[in-house]
Amino acid sequence: MHILYLSHYFVPENNAPAARVHAMAREWVREGHQVTVLTGAPNVPAGVVYDGYRNGLWQDEWIDGIHTIRVWTYLAPNAGTVRRTVNFVSYFVSASVAAAFVRRPDVVIATSPQFFAGWAGVPAHWAHRAPFVLEVRDLWPESITAVGAMDRGLAVRALEVMERTLYAAADHIVTVGDGYREQLMARGVPAAKIDVVTNGVDTELFYPRDPDPAVRARYGVARDAFVVVFAGTIGMASGLDVVLRAARRLRARDRTDIVFLLVGDGAVRAELEATARTEGLDNVVFTGMVPRAQLPDVLAASDACLVHFKRREIFTTILPSKLFEDAAMAKPILLGFEGHAAALVRTADCGLIFTPEDDEALAAAAERLADDPAEARRLGENGRRHVLAHFDRRRLARDYLAVLERVRDEQRRPS
Repeated sequence: MHILYLSHYFVPENNAPAARVHAMAREWVREGHQVTVLTGAPNVPAGVVYDGYRNGLWQDEWIDGIHTIRVWTYLAPNAGTVRRTVNFVSYFVSASVAAAFVRRPDVVIATSPQFFAGWAGVPAHWAHRAPFVLEVRDLWPESITAVGAMDRGLAVRALEVMERTLYAAADHIVTVGDGYREQLMARGVPAAKIDVVTNGVDTELFYPRDPDPAVRARYGVARDAFVVVFAGTIGMASGLDVVLRAARRLRARDRTDIVFLLVGDGAVRAELEATARTEGLDNVVFTGMVPRAQLPDVLAASDACLVHFKRREIFTTILPSKLFEDAAMAKPILLGFEGHAAALVRTADCGLIFTPEDDEALAAAAERLADDPAEARRLGENGRRHVLAHFDRRRLARDYLAVLERVRDEQRRPS
């Protein structure tokens, strides 16, 4: 097949959508298929184009056998509503036009987040009369109202209408978890129209390795400290002010041996870092962006990994990709999630679960693992076994491919 994959984000950006699209596309190429990814110039999270790229109308590049076409977008940092909305809409316009000039695909995939990237699949589908698979990685606009990025008003109600229209326009929907599938069915999408292909882990990149002492030294962390790493987007949904509150509690208890390492960037990173600096919280360290290829070395230098979102009903449906990557490194998980993610951690017996935004529970969980290295090691080993058995991205990519082939064949079948 020739697969056209529309995604606002792609490598060398290292957020979860970019990693998923790259991993899937790379595996499909290995299976003998042709994949074209239609994306923008890499610029996340600062809204500044990466070295070696430009924000032009059309740029061709080959990455791991994937034909990558980059189109112009209005650049905006990962903060603020108006400029980011213009950024999202500009991708929709540019990708919709560019898709018409791509060699005819056998199937079109458009992935969210963000919402308008999903909509870009509609004109691409019309232009080529190819089946359209919508990949739902986030529920818009519910997820943006849940974190207070937008108030419920006329604009949100208009987005809700667009959301349901998009679901109807897709020939098929692939989502990343059973929770999302349940939410889509509650919105009236037929069960037969939905398949689940979860997030997973690139086992070629994320595997246990000996820690490099230079990593801790780079960030000023003591060699004998118990390090809890959060690696991901430091945005509104992540609720990482809980880390600062937990750090205050640990400092008050004289637990100077426990350090939080926050790896990444996002809309609230500068605010959190300024607060930590003002309060002298030297047990919270911000690294800034780390290239994805270097992330496993940072995780290897940790003792546990934090996975956390704000306590919102919508987030109970999520299986965050960082959970699989952390577990694949054989690190115990400190999980501030309810719902499907908590059920997975219980099933795998790979971490400690605490109520999201509960700083006392986070501090206590960190202390428990710091004081019981054998238990931390057992949980980490359990997690690695579980993700290798169920969430290897190479296997998931083949499952996804089977869905695409079925959708293609159904469209070709005479009515």
